Amino acid sequence: MTLASTAETQWLAQLAAMRAAMRPAIAELELPPLKGEIYGADIVDEISSEDDPEEDIWEVSSEHDESPPSEDGLLESNGFSWRDRSHDQNWLRQRCLQYSQWRPGIAAEDVFEQILSTLAAHLSEDELQMALADILGLDDLDFVIEIISHRQELLDKPRAADANGVLGRLQTKQERDAALRQQDYEHKHALLAPALNRGEEQLPHVYKSHSAGNTLDAAGRKYALPVGSSRTEHEKYEEYSIPAAKVGVLAAGHKLVQISDMDGLCRQTFKGYKSLNRMQSLLYGVAYKTSENMLICAPTGAGKTDAAMLTILHAISKNISPDPFEEPDASEFTVQVDDFKVVYVAPMKALAAEVTEKLGRRLQWLGIQVRELTGDMQLTKREIAATQIIVTTPEKWDVVTRKSTGDTELVQKVRLLIIDEVHMLHDERGAVLESLVARTERQVESTQSLIRIVGLSATLPNYVDVADFLKVNRHTGLFYFDASFRPVPLEQHFLGIKGKAGTKTARENLDTVAFIKTKEMLLLGHQVMVFVHSRKDTVLTARMLHQKAMDEQCDDLFMPEHDHPSYVTALKDLKNTRSRELRDLIPKGFGAHNAGMARADRNFVERLFAEGAIKVLCCTATLAWGVNLPAAAVVIKGTQLYSAEAGKFVDLGILDVLQIFGRAGRPQFQDIGIGMICTSQDKLQHYLSAVTQQQPIESKFSQKLVDNLNAEISLGTVTSVSEAVTWIGYSYLFVRMKRDPRNYGIDWSEIMDDPQLVERRRDLVVKAARTLHNSQMIIFNEKTDELRAKDVGRIASQYYILQTSIEIFNTMMTPRASEKEVLKMISMSGEFDNIQPRDSESLELHRLVSEKSIVPYEIEGTNDQPHAKTNILLQSYISRARIEDFALVSDSAYVAQNSARICRALFMIALNRGWGYQCIVLLSLCKSIEKQMWHSQHPFHQFDLPQPILKKLDEKWPASAVEELREMDASEIGALVHNFKMGNTISKLLDNFPTLSIGAEIAPLNRDVLRMKLFLFPEFTWNDRHHGTSESYWIWVENSETSEIFHHEYFILSRKKLYDTHELNFTIPLSDPLPSQIYVRAVSDRWLGAETVYPVSFQHLIRPDTESVYTDLLDLQPLPISALKNPLLEEIYGQRFRFFNPMQTQIFHTLYHTSSNVLLGSPTGSGKTVAAELAMWWAFREKPGSKVVYIAPMKALVRERVQDWGKRLVSQMGLKLVELTGDNTPDTRTIRHADIIITTPEKWDGISRSWQTRSYVRQVSLVIIDEIHLLGGDRGPILEIIVSRMNYIASQSESGSIRLVGMSTACANASDLANWLGVKSGNNQGLFNFRHSVRPVPLEIYIDGFPEQRGFCPLMQSMNRPTFLAIKSHSPEKPVIVFVASRRQTRLTAKDLINFCGMEDNPRRFLHFASEEDLQLTLSTVKDTALREALSFGIGLHHAGLVESDRTLAEQLFANNKIQILVATSTLAWGVNLPAHLVVVKGTQFFDAKLEGYKDMDLTDVLQMLGRAGRPQFDSSGIARIFTQDAKKAFYKHFLHTGFPVESSLHNVLDNHLGAEVSAGTITTKQDALDYLTWTFFFRRLHKNPTYYGLEISAEEHRDNPSTARQLAADYMIELVDKSLHDLAGSDCVLVHSNGDVDSTPFGKIMSYYYLSHLTVRMMLSKARSTHSPSFGHVLAWVSLASEFDDLPVRHNEDLINAELAKNLPLGTAGLMDDLPMWDPHMKAFLLLQAFMSRIELPISDYVGDCNSVLDQSIRIIQAGIDLMAELGRSTVVQQMVCLLQCIKSARWPQDYPLSILPTVSESLSDELAAQAPKDLVALSEMPATRLVIVSETLGVLAAQRNTFAKVAGTLPRIRLRVSELNPDHFVVELLRQNALVNANGYIYAPKFPKPQTEGYFVLVYKDGTVVDLVALKRASWSLHDNVGPKQGGRIAPKMESRVKIKVPASKDETKLRVVVMSDAYPGMTWELKDIQIPAAQPETIAIEEGSVQKVAG
Repeated sequence: MTLASTAETQWLAQLAAMRAAMRPAIAELELPPLKGEIYGADIVDEISSEDDPEEDIWEVSSEHDESPPSEDGLLESNGFSWRDRSHDQNWLRQRCLQYSQWRPGIAAEDVFEQILSTLAAHLSEDELQMALADILGLDDLDFVIEIISHRQELLDKPRAADANGVLGRLQTKQERDAALRQQDYEHKHALLAPALNRGEEQLPHVYKSHSAGNTLDAAGRKYALPVGSSRTEHEKYEEYSIPAAKVGVLAAGHKLVQISDMDGLCRQTFKGYKSLNRMQSLLYGVAYKTSENMLICAPTGAGKTDAAMLTILHAISKNISPDPFEEPDASEFTVQVDDFKVVYVAPMKALAAEVTEKLGRRLQWLGIQVRELTGDMQLTKREIAATQIIVTTPEKWDVVTRKSTGDTELVQKVRLLIIDEVHMLHDERGAVLESLVARTERQVESTQSLIRIVGLSATLPNYVDVADFLKVNRHTGLFYFDASFRPVPLEQHFLGIKGKAGTKTARENLDTVAFIKTKEMLLLGHQVMVFVHSRKDTVLTARMLHQKAMDEQCDDLFMPEHDHPSYVTALKDLKNTRSRELRDLIPKGFGAHNAGMARADRNFVERLFAEGAIKVLCCTATLAWGVNLPAAAVVIKGTQLYSAEAGKFVDLGILDVLQIFGRAGRPQFQDIGIGMICTSQDKLQHYLSAVTQQQPIESKFSQKLVDNLNAEISLGTVTSVSEAVTWIGYSYLFVRMKRDPRNYGIDWSEIMDDPQLVERRRDLVVKAARTLHNSQMIIFNEKTDELRAKDVGRIASQYYILQTSIEIFNTMMTPRASEKEVLKMISMSGEFDNIQPRDSESLELHRLVSEKSIVPYEIEGTNDQPHAKTNILLQSYISRARIEDFALVSDSAYVAQNSARICRALFMIALNRGWGYQCIVLLSLCKSIEKQMWHSQHPFHQFDLPQPILKKLDEKWPASAVEELREMDASEIGALVHNFKMGNTISKLLDNFPTLSIGAEIAPLNRDVLRMKLFLFPEFTWNDRHHGTSESYWIWVENSETSEIFHHEYFILSRKKLYDTHELNFTIPLSDPLPSQIYVRAVSDRWLGAETVYPVSFQHLIRPDTESVYTDLLDLQPLPISALKNPLLEEIYGQRFRFFNPMQTQIFHTLYHTSSNVLLGSPTGSGKTVAAELAMWWAFREKPGSKVVYIAPMKALVRERVQDWGKRLVSQMGLKLVELTGDNTPDTRTIRHADIIITTPEKWDGISRSWQTRSYVRQVSLVIIDEIHLLGGDRGPILEIIVSRMNYIASQSESGSIRLVGMSTACANASDLANWLGVKSGNNQGLFNFRHSVRPVPLEIYIDGFPEQRGFCPLMQSMNRPTFLAIKSHSPEKPVIVFVASRRQTRLTAKDLINFCGMEDNPRRFLHFASEEDLQLTLSTVKDTALREALSFGIGLHHAGLVESDRTLAEQLFANNKIQILVATSTLAWGVNLPAHLVVVKGTQFFDAKLEGYKDMDLTDVLQMLGRAGRPQFDSSGIARIFTQDAKKAFYKHFLHTGFPVESSLHNVLDNHLGAEVSAGTITTKQDALDYLTWTFFFRRLHKNPTYYGLEISAEEHRDNPSTARQLAADYMIELVDKSLHDLAGSDCVLVHSNGDVDSTPFGKIMSYYYLSHLTVRMMLSKARSTHSPSFGHVLAWVSLASEFDDLPVRHNEDLINAELAKNLPLGTAGLMDDLPMWDPHMKAFLLLQAFMSRIELPISDYVGDCNSVLDQSIRIIQAGIDLMAELGRSTVVQQMVCLLQCIKSARWPQDYPLSILPTVSESLSDELAAQAPKDLVALSEMPATRLVIVSETLGVLAAQRNTFAKVAGTLPRIRLRVSELNPDHFVVELLRQNALVNANGYIYAPKFPKPQTEGYFVLVYKDGTVVDLVALKRASWSLHDNVGPKQGGRIAPKMESRVKIKVPASKDETKLRVVVMSDAYPGMTWELKDIQIPAAQPETIAIEEGSVQKVAG
């Protein structure tokens, strides 16, 4: 016996002995019997084998290197066994820890919990053994046995620590040694402490059983299948079956939320429900009662849509009254529908349609609109505005939010964003979702507005990551529900079909398996849905199943039950279906359903299946998404589907599989649903793992980073690399990179150095930015890290074009590419890279190419190239070719869908580059793709006409061209198309064909710039069917020779404005050489063939030689103020400066020492005011006692000058100053005594018209006209008239000349202006025109162009961020003024600036208050809420809509540097001298109500704004930024440097001015009128720039033949005068005699006196003559129709406000307002006057300012109306007019109780009260003071107001009338006021009227005691100066008297008259004197003239 065998024998003997000894011990353990042999039972046999034992020793290497050695072996070799320890949970935890150390990726705690939960489950021993083996793997069976053995102990509670292990009891020596050895061993072999598993925090709303969540396999490499899964092998397939999970039950303490316990809002919405389900009940509290962001992960069918409904209801509850939380029982609600929007993003259009229908139905009761916004369902702006819930797809919402504009209002109103199927993040489209969420989250942060984000998804493993991405609070808003929450548990079967994928065998096997499984289900009595992946396949599969059933003779299994009621009716309905296939399939028990079927057929099949009439439905995946139609079982037949996008067959997405499986199981019928997926064997594991295990979802953002970055840069939200880095920080990519860096190629060292991955993100951004920069899409400045959008990038973003495509376009685009080249370029686009040719298609492609009618343009390259295939498909699509191959059909649809978009983008790029020819080609192609017709076909293909007719029209071209057809009548057209009946139809359609005709006017501004005015006239009748609500056109002007585009505009013609005048104004550059003509094109954006070309000839264009005469600033020694030689003046100026500035020094002598007229042109802020003062001191020195008139074009400037001079000069110099404006009209006496009159042009024009009767006008020695360059503006003609009149007065007066000083900014044609002002020529004689650079503080000007936007507000909003960035870069600490176009814009701009501040480290960076208390004290005084909010961030607002105190406060805070930014309208530039370091002109357009559109600001306004930049005492330079449209950049660049030429506009409004001069007697003949014109500036410019004024002279005549030119100009002026006089005569204002004499009429005198337009006079006379007995409503309407209201602004959407207002006012508009539309300014005036008299609160603050303006004008118009009606002898109308005047001043209606003008008296009284109260104000005024208190009590006046009531009532006029001096031809009426006036100024009590009004009376004299025959009308008022008596308590002496002399026609008989005196302010206050006897005249004194009514104005 060898040594080895001896050892072996001994060892075996020891083993046998040991076993014998152990048996009793094992028996004591009572281990369960094990099935199968015990592991190691055969060990003896193996060892006794004859193999070499040494080899065996080394064959123990495990299959997995990582598997640990057996712990038992290790420990027992040390003489210590784990089995000696007690088996409690601590022991198990320790074992799990050791187990996990050797298996990376497995958490010990997970294993521990899984084991415990498995032990706790009620499983048999066998099941337990399998379950544990699944968890721990087969390497650890001993561990499994041990666990099973101690099952009960482990389930008991863990023992206390002191009793734990062997050390807790007495030990033998042997045990003690073993324990010490064990401790020593453990110490030496102790592993590192396990990594803390922070990922597994216990989250409150994660509901998953411990066995849910897939268990990991032993090696930790993949998840194991759920417990109970099985795998079976079959001949044709292998199958994995996964049992259904158990349905969960309610946990203890939880209960379902009952609908009856909810508030009224929820109860009504969940009508028909008893309670929410288990899942919805768990999240109800968070979803409905908080605004937390949420992520809801739940299985399909668990009720996520209702969970989303709860969040929608929460959003609604915030915008509803009553508040459902405060009044839970309320059932009637009013929703503020305009205040919020909810956006529901669904992954597919089909799902969007389903959600829209579901939400719309449920919320209908609240009146909430739900609409779908997808590629198929576009919404108009109006529809979007009227919609509260928008259901859309990710791509569509991305497009909407990408626009920096347009839809911003919509985006800003979003309060809730619901993203359905958020697990799409791992899909190709996931990048879009990331981009959306990042954009929304940034918006939330920047605007500080709450947008709640709710994500809905299927159960996904890394839900915490997705929650973090959605900014969900894990402990509140994260809800995870496992499969047990599925209402019907799902049993899943995965079938791997044998056979190589794509082969015939595989296909046959697939069919067989699908049949077997369908049959199995039918045998179980289940209905089955079989899902296939193409439309064609639905029918083929149904036929295949039927065929196999026939073969196996089991077709009766499929057959419908013939007596089924639904089947019986279905057979009847079958006859009506369009589908032949359905008629064939349904009787066999099959249905087919796909998107290619008619809607009715689809509905029919759905109904049949739902009612159980058919058993098998073959359908495509759209059914799973779009229709909620469940079945007991679903079978997915095959997983390959064709993707046009990828250009190949791809795997069915997991999203689709889950959605389809979601349709399995109908809650009301089955306990479980069955889902089967048949796929190829190689894909089986993919679907098995994806559907059951769900690997973590990863980000796809980096693949689309370049395009998404471009979108953000274009949007303006990312402007630098650091901002882009922040932006990526909002993405899911960032969340995943941090969570799992290795997966994204980031090693540990990088994440340790840079935990926030800033560098990694920066690298991504820089790489993407370089790519974009190289493609010319952005400008990337690598030095400054700045990112700026370029037009191409913006276009790419707007049209969703890939960067790769832009790269191709950059190389391929040329200015004159043909259609063929354009088609090639489109087909090369990156969007079509995936379109791959396949062999199976080559024949069909060849067929298409070979037919010229289908592919008219030659294809380059062979058909098997991707771009060639794309080109063929695109041309075939346009030609409407029929394609057979189903994959080609899909490709064709994809190509068409994308081509239209790409072509639009190319058109925009060409337009941007100014390529006219290319634009025409591209726009035609765009329309060809959209309309599916070629531009060479007849345009009538766009109408629905029969094919033969269209064919005829094509053949007859060009005789059938639209222009030709329009010349024919219907019968001729009928003959042309050989169908007389169609002649009428085509004739009607011709009227609907939307072409425009064009008219153009050109006016050169100087040699290089031409102003164009285009008039567009629609040449069609509107038809809603064809035109919808609007038609859009591209208008552009191009060079006829090079087709270069000079200017383009997008013009929208709306139905409601079809018949308005459409006018476009713009400027274009003129180049040398001049083209002979230019073309104006108007091309329809939608209609092929609707195109107009209008040539504009330059034959008569005379380019004016504007020689700019500039004065150089001389280098002179600054003049000291002592040069004034007047100590008083030196003292005044010495307080401000010691020396005059260089400009003032240079002009000092001329202004101060000579009488020369002066024109001073210099920039704003250069010191012109002091220059004016120098001229003023000359006047007072040289012409003592004379007056100085200072005319400023705006009230604001007048006010500024009055305040400045009033404070600085007047009292010091002992002068008197008076302000004359519409707001402030002092009496004649004050004006007479004044030395300085500061006034507006209109006011001085009105006063100086009567210069013969007003001596103070003739005393004027100096007229200073400020801003005289405004001559070219709307009010310029008035300035012209004033200057001409002052010159005329000077020529007539004895005192000699009147000195004129004009001040302006530097202007281009200064010499003409100076010549007209009478400035002597020669150096320093009076013309000083300094350049813009002559400023005390140099100015840097930057002009920024912005891309055109559809709409003004979007354009303005796109400027807000650049404004903020400009402030940060140019003026971070110094003051800034931002000028905007409107009051509304001040609010919106300030709001956005506040939002941008919110993203800064210091949000209050612009606020410089000393303390918070200071700030709060200031804010407490502010009335306007928007201003209050803005001030708290250091931003002020300034506009005319603010009350005076708020405006002044904003000015003071800004001037004192308490706030840094002032956002103001342009009035601030003129009125208040508040300089700033930086001025931003935000937009250069404003809304012009007259044009009902936006108009460019005058350049003078812009210059004035720029003048505010630079503070002389603080800054060394100022900075100005002008933000304007790209198209206007060149214009501003040109004119800001050269100065703007001043032109006259007098010729447009000559009639009113001629009327005034005729009235004044200045003009008595036509020749006078012509002579008068020669005084004007217009006359001078007419010769210089004839084309501007529409005078046609050829350039040669103008240059070479001056006499002809002069004659033509004279003829032009004669024609102009004739026309004006003719118009005045038509208004009855002048009489023109045949000999050329001209006389004024009384109406003309009234027109001139009241400063009215002759058109107002014409309208009033015509209305009075045509209306027999006008009512109060009529006269109110007449006043509202006055031309003076033409310019009343009607802003955007105010027509809607007007319509709403009209509903709530007493007078309707019908029959009164000439059917004017709601957007008419006269209609607005009518409504505002009514609203004022009704004392209702106006809807918006802008209306308050508008109302004040209307009231201001209306007084003048009514006064004129009274005189006009008196002149006509219409006494009743006069009374109505006076009544209207009273009502307007007192803000009451005639029918209101007269005493209601007093405080707190109601406008109507009850009958009982009426009997006790005074009936009118006269009765009240007569009452003694003691009675007044009693009356106030009777009338219910509030106690606090009774004193005021008595005080006011006591001051009402108490009048006594008497007559004196009764003569045959006149008498005197004396008015005696027996009580004191309200105040010293004689103002009336009119608290509602915005301006104080003086008390006045009308004295009406009637004949023979009637009130019809009006003899005379006079006005009476108190002469305060003549009635000044001893003052009592500040009041004027109680007795006041007024005498009115009335002239009456002398009569030979005695006459009886009646005198009526009416108050002009207090309703119903009338006094009468009856029976006044006028003595008969002596025969010799009777006058011959019979009396027309006398009227004396004034």
